[in-house]
Amino acid sequence: MGTVTDATATAGDVDTESATSLLIPKPPRNNNPKIPQDSFHLAYIIYFTLGAGYLLPWNAFITAVDYFTYLYPDASVDRVFAIVYMIVGLICLILIVAFEHKSTSFVRINVGLVAFAVALLAVPLIDVWYVKGRVGVYGGYYVTVCFVGLCGIADALVQGSIIGSAGELPERYMQAVVAGTAASGVLVSFLRILTKAVYPQDSHGLRSSANLYFVVSIAVMVVCIIFYNVAHKLPVIRYYNELKTRAVNNEKEQKGDLTRDLWKSTLWDIVGTIKWYGFGICVIYVVTLCIFPGFITEDVHSLLLKDWYPIILITGYNVFDLVGKCLTSLYVLENAKVAIGASFARLLFLPLFYGCLHGPKFFRTEIPVTILTCFLGLTNGYFTSVLMILTPKTVQLQHAETAGIVLVVFLVVGLAIGSVVSWFWVI
Repeated sequence: MGTVTDATATAGDVDTESATSLLIPKPPRNNNPKIPQDSFHLAYIIYFTLGAGYLLPWNAFITAVDYFTYLYPDASVDRVFAIVYMIVGLICLILIVAFEHKSTSFVRINVGLVAFAVALLAVPLIDVWYVKGRVGVYGGYYVTVCFVGLCGIADALVQGSIIGSAGELPERYMQAVVAGTAASGVLVSFLRILTKAVYPQDSHGLRSSANLYFVVSIAVMVVCIIFYNVAHKLPVIRYYNELKTRAVNNEKEQKGDLTRDLWKSTLWDIVGTIKWYGFGICVIYVVTLCIFPGFITEDVHSLLLKDWYPIILITGYNVFDLVGKCLTSLYVLENAKVAIGASFARLLFLPLFYGCLHGPKFFRTEIPVTILTCFLGLTNGYFTSVLMILTPKTVQLQHAETAGIVLVVFLVVGLAIGSVVSWFWVI
């Protein structure tokens, strides 16, 4: 039987945590006076912002799909962006795992955040200086796809390292990261609704709204760069960094210097420990990505809502994804077998969404599709958050970062497979 408990932990002690809100739960009661408090929830807010930041570029590209589709009518923009972003990110993540012991998360995250900012800045500049709102200038399309690839590289550098570093901290900081990823989707969705309501749906309006997404994303990226470099100075973060340093030094005394063979052995031990958590995450995102966003934006239609329909569906998904990821600030399903089983049970969404295309007439209407889309987001958010929180605690503290990065590899494999499988809806 699965048990539901409050999601809290400190290094070596499990305390009880109550939540004052969905987004910012109270820190665990601190019975150890040596552990600094997270004053004003600054560390939590920083990790929440970082989670929002590393997913915001992807959300900006995918939410500006109206404008890119207008510019490049012969390209399947959603699906091409998804495949390029995920596959490039996956290759880079595998390289990062292989050579992680030769780099630091501090360098990887800063380089990745700067790369995000460069890619986000380049797209509106290309629009202003080269494309200029003209339809069919496919040189601009190919360059945009290249910058999507750069964002994939940046995502590999940032996402794996942030998840890894959050895994070295109490569980509430991992919950902050995953909730932040959902918040970025909600932010861009509401920006999309605002721009669609305010700007005319002509070339000028679509261009203005798309550029707004990228400007906001650039601003958030600058904030993330500042926040991340401030985070290391917070007493609570320094405390857990020092714990990790001591754990690393103790392991070094026991096993000696980290040779290539020792690293391989350690890495495979970590993979063996967390593999079922990883398979659960992988299946979650195979299911999600083969439905969202391609199926939502291209395959279902509404005579009543017209071009508002995909926007409403995307917003519904993102809001419920955020709700699911915030629920773990109140309750975490601690039975890993149940959480992993529920992840595989999400495969049932595939025949259900197939019914939305080819099933009974009622099943193809707006209400069933909207309910299914929101439930897809809710289950994606909750079980992603649960598995992300549980996984780093299954290994020793000094290996929590590596476990987090390996988990992100499983996640991106799921995203890549889901992006490819999404093409089957077209067949």
